[in-house]
Parts: sequence; structure tokens; C-alpha cells
Amino acid sequence: MDKLIGKMLDNRYEILEVIGTGGMAVVYKAKCHRLNRYVAIKVLKEEYAQDEEFRQRFHDESQSVAMLSHPNIVAVYDVSRSGNIDYIVMELIEGITLKEYLARRGPLSWQEVTFFSMQIAKALDHAHSRGIIHRDIKPQNIMLLRDGTVKVADFGIARHMAQQKTDNISEAIGSVHYVSPEQARGSHIDNRADLYSFGVVMYEMLTGRLPFEGDSAISVAVQHINSIPLPPSDYVPDIPPALEAITMKAMSPSLTRRYASAAQMYADLEHFKDDPSFKVEFSPDDTAAYAEQEIDATRKIANPGEVRESAHHTGSRRPHEREERDERRSSVKTTLIFSIISVGIFIIGAIYFAISVINPFGGDEAEVLRAPSLIGRTMEDLQQDPEIWDVYDIQEGQQVYDETAPVGSIIDQDPQAGRPLDEGQTIVVSISRGPQTITLEDYVDMEYRQVEVALNRLGIQSEVVQETNEEVAVDNVIRTVPAAGAELSAGDSVVLYVSKGPDVKQVVVPNVLTKMLAEAEAELRAAGLNPAQATYVDSDEPDGTVVFQSIPANSTVDENTTVELHVSRNPEPVMKNKTITFSIIPAEGEVQVEVRVDGTVQYSSVHLTEDGEILVPLVAEEGTHTVTILQNGQTTYEADEVF
Repeated sequence: MDKLIGKMLDNRYEILEVIGTGGMAVVYKAKCHRLNRYVAIKVLKEEYAQDEEFRQRFHDESQSVAMLSHPNIVAVYDVSRSGNIDYIVMELIEGITLKEYLARRGPLSWQEVTFFSMQIAKALDHAHSRGIIHRDIKPQNIMLLRDGTVKVADFGIARHMAQQKTDNISEAIGSVHYVSPEQARGSHIDNRADLYSFGVVMYEMLTGRLPFEGDSAISVAVQHINSIPLPPSDYVPDIPPALEAITMKAMSPSLTRRYASAAQMYADLEHFKDDPSFKVEFSPDDTAAYAEQEIDATRKIANPGEVRESAHHTGSRRPHEREERDERRSSVKTTLIFSIISVGIFIIGAIYFAISVINPFGGDEAEVLRAPSLIGRTMEDLQQDPEIWDVYDIQEGQQVYDETAPVGSIIDQDPQAGRPLDEGQTIVVSISRGPQTITLEDYVDMEYRQVEVALNRLGIQSEVVQETNEEVAVDNVIRTVPAAGAELSAGDSVVLYVSKGPDVKQVVVPNVLTKMLAEAEAELRAAGLNPAQATYVDSDEPDGTVVFQSIPANSTVDENTTVELHVSRNPEPVMKNKTITFSIIPAEGEVQVEVRVDGTVQYSSVHLTEDGEILVPLVAEEGTHTVTILQNGQTTYEADEVF
């Protein structure tokens, strides 16, 4: 059994069960006892948690991702550390991964592919607009809810994995099928890397298979760099041309011919959804052109088996389409020749590099150009420095929010200062946008717990102050300080003034015990209280009197509080019959006879001595009663009899 099951993190999150295991973390289902809801918690594995630098980056970047708020992105609620456990608290998704869905269904209809893809594109556009690159888009990181909603997961988490595993791509077999060429080469990447991976996901949804397969992660990565995938329509002939073009454009190995943004890709998907005859500005030759212009390694073409398979699938195409395909294959063969020449040149260059730069023979080392330190400087400053600007190729990369660095200053560079540079290698710098400002929304009349969650996602602290209010419902926000529209930064605080309802008058509860019901109810109403419908109970107390009140007398409670009353109901007596036998006393003349039960006459008659033995029937409640017999005024018998 997992040692974390049953543990409480930060006295808030109770770990219930394992729901997933990844390369660097274990995901648990947990219950948040503060907000009374179920969440998913991703706990960093011990081997990563022991690396202080990794832990810090994991924490910092996860905090950044927690600020994403989009219906197609799995929400990150919290990032924390409990003892030696680093963890992320996320939205718990009841659904399956797109990978599982594809395993069940195989190729999806183009309508379903379009529906899912538009949601993924919106999620990526939201993240990219906030400077966050996913870096590991694949069906395993895309969740499908029962209503068809798509949720993209693990934003920012893949970044850590990429940084830790750059030198060992074979450890990323699950991701390498979706990796962009620039990622496979270890080059600097931007948001377009996500779009390439997104294109591979679309390819898999359309065909039920991956564009590149291989015996190892390395062989697959090389294919991403050097190979051209067959069009999806070679496997599924009925795919609309526009949707195929969108997929292939996203998968273009050429950064300049790939989609520039997720928003641009979403626009084409939307045009296609509205008009399936929509023409996408993309040509299959764009992928072939990349091999001649933009890569250094050799290019792989389809092996004879693949060519025969392609011919089998495309035999029913029109003649001019086959001619186009033949021309493309001819272009690939030509490319192969140039690639072989390029490899020869590369090998000669490598030998020259080994001799002249590495110099294994022990001579003086040649001077190596190394990256200068650019952190803290600005692009304007660098342009005025000829020793930097005229020597190095510096390119401005992402602009990111930073709480401490001034706007416009360089906060990161790739390669880092002191690293050797290849001839013509570009140094990409990240520029500070200064502290991120957040415009406070209008949360008035919203339930305050929802507002706390929304603010927490933005990195804003919240404090709750309760007030009475005649108009705003209980637990809803009356106002915020600062007010809506204020500009805040992550870490700032907002005071939520929350309604606890109208100001209620206090009243004293009267004592209504032993009083008749009508009188008791009248006294409660006069005191400003609300008597509930009475409950009748068997009791020895006088019938109809109050024997219990739910709120003790003299208590102080809110006006209109309901008071429950119990009222006595005497049970109907159980009557029993009994016959008394006795003899008439000797006397001259008549004898007056009376039989009494507990003093009450039940029998009175005149008898003669000659009547002898008399039988008198009596009736009384079940129990013991005193029976008295009088003859001519004299008591001739008195005793307790059981009825």
C-alpha cells in the first residue's frame, strides 16, 4: 500500500487513493477538508524532490501555471510543500485521456476531430498568451469529459521534465512521438513547438496511427527531424482536404511555414467548421522544401515497403494526383543525394573541429567564443555596445512577467553565460515585462468561497470579514477592498466583505410549561417566536398541557426562531369487570344493600334474608380498587380487589 494513503497534507488535503503514475510524479485523489471537495494531487517523486534546484523550478513554474484560468485547461489550485513532500493541487477530472479514447475508437470522424481540436487550440492560445509553453502536448495529457469537453493537463510540468531529460531522449518514449523537430535537435523552442505536437495529435485522431514509428525513441526523434509523414488521406481517404491541410501545416518542420500561433490555427479550424470547402494556405511541397533549406542532418524517405503500401492506398486516385505524388517522391530522392553530400561535409567539418578546437594532441587550446553575461542589461544597451552587438547574434525571445526585474531588462539567456558558442549560433534572451498586474473583477453578490478559489488561482490572497446586510444573500460578497477594477500583483491581498444576512433582533423565550396549548402558543407569538405544530405525547400530566419546550425558558434567541412544544395526552383507561359474591345478613324484613368501588356506589338494592347468596357485577380501571359492601347501613365487607 502507498505510504501516503490516509495522510493529511498541510492539515487540509486527505490522500485517498492513487489514480495515476508518471515519470516524475504520482497523482492521488484527495479530499480538501477546508472547501469540502475532491481534488487531484500530484506529488513529486523522491528522486526529484531531493534536487533543490529542480524542486525550486517545479514550485516557481507551477505557481505560474496556477494563474491560468480557462475552461479547457485543468485548473491548478495550489502549489505547496508539506514536510519533505512537494505537491500540486489540481482540479479532479472525471473522464478518460484522449489516448484511452483513441485506443477504444480508433480513427475518429473528421467532425469529432474538429470539435476536439478547436478546444485544444483555445487552451493553447490562452497559455501562450501568458508566456507559458506546454512542451509535452500528447493524447495522454488531454482529458475528455463525458459531455465532450476537452481539458489539457500538465501545463508547465512538462517543462521540468524536458530540462531534466534533454540529454537522454530515450527516457521520453511516451512523448517522443509528438516532439517537434526543434525539440528533438535540442534547439531553442517557442509556442510553435506546441503547435507541431498538436498537429501530431490531430494526425493520430484522423488516422488512428502515429506519423512516425521506430524501434527506439532516438529513431523516432530522427524521423521528426529528417522525414516527411504520409498525408492522413493515404490511410483514411475521406478526410476533408482542408482539415488535412490544417494538420500538415501544424506539423510543418519549417517554423516559417508552420502556424505562427494557436489563435491562427483556431481561426482556420473555425472557418473549416463553418465551411468544409474552405481553402487553407498550405502546400504539401512546403514540407519537402524544408529538407533542402533548413536542416543539417540527412533526410529519410519511405522504404520500399512504405512506397508499395502508399501505392496500394492511392491506386484509386485520379491520374494527376498520382503524378503529383511521383514528383514529390522524385524531389525526395534528389534531396537524399544532397543530404548524403551534406553528411560528408559534416563529417569533414567534425574532424576539423576535433583537430583545431578540441586539439587532443596536447597543443595550446584554440580560442573558443563563449556566451557573454547579458542578465540585467537591456536590448537598447546591447545595441550601443559594439563589443557585444557586433560580435554576437542576439535575438529577443519571450517577454515574461518578473516581480523584481525592471521592465525591458534581460532575465534569462540561452545559452547561459560562459557556455561555448558554435559559429553563427544565436543567443536568445528573455525580457522582463515587470510584475504581472491583474485587474480585479467585480465579485459582488457572488458566493465568497468561489471568489476565494478564483483569487487563489490568480495568486491573490483573500481575507473574509462578515457583516449584516438586508439585501445581499447570506455568504455572498457585499463589496471588496480594493474595489473592482483595481490593478493588483500576485501576492497582493483583497478583503471580501461577506453578508451574514439581515441584522436579527434578539428575544427572550418565555416559560410555557404546564400551560394549555392555546395559551402557550399565544405567549410564544407575543414574544416574537414561532411555535411549531404541537406534538402530542402520552403523559400523566393534565390532558392538553405543555410538558416540553425545545428551547429552555429565559434563553435569548433570534426573533422568529421556531419553538417545538410537546403536549400531554392522557391515555384512555383500560376497564376491567369483576363479580363480587356475598350473603344477605339475617334480618327481619327487608335488607338495604349497597356495593361501592373506591367510595362510588355501583350497586344498590333491597333483599330479604331468604335471598341467600348474591352476585354483583362491578367495573373499574385496570388495577387495585377498594370494594365496600354495606347492609342496612352497616359495613359487612371491605377489601382491596384487583381488577
